[in-house]
Amino acid sequence: MVGRGDSRGQRELYERYSGYLSAVARRYLGDEDTVKDVLQEAFVRIFQKIGTFRYLGEGSLRAWVTKIVVNGALHELRKDRHLLAVEQLPEPEPDAEPEFDDIPAAVLQDMIRNLPDGYRTVFNLYVFEQKSHREIASVLGIKEDSSASQLLRAKARLAQEIKEYRKKNG
Repeated sequence: MVGRGDSRGQRELYERYSGYLSAVARRYLGDEDTVKDVLQEAFVRIFQKIGTFRYLGEGSLRAWVTKIVVNGALHELRKDRHLLAVEQLPEPEPDAEPEFDDIPAAVLQDMIRNLPDGYRTVFNLYVFEQKSHREIASVLGIKEDSSASQLLRAKARLAQEIKEYRKKNG
């Protein structure tokens, strides 16, 4: 197990998870320098707290380190006040969710990454972290209705982006 001061184990842990955790941080943060800062702080925290990690079966280490990165990204977003209050914005028109199987993963990731911070954060927490609107509201300090509204807006924006992509790429 990777203990404090075990540089070989720390290097192995870093090499195993740094690419994945960078992608997780990028889902939440638009600025690459901020992604790097959050990732560095996350690994410092991981190495400091590894003694508190409890193995709960396959995937538990990945889930634990992911949670640390997500929390770091959310902290950064709250700190810089990038999360938008959206109660005053009109609701988008409900639309059927588009199929996206034919959209390359990298293109879809870029579309998600280009969402406004609040939309992107709620979308990621709901879709990737499988949080409820109640949990999202608690984590972000917003109303449940705001969480649901931002998710709806994120989906509408992504649907529009997918339509535009298909027009350009036939």
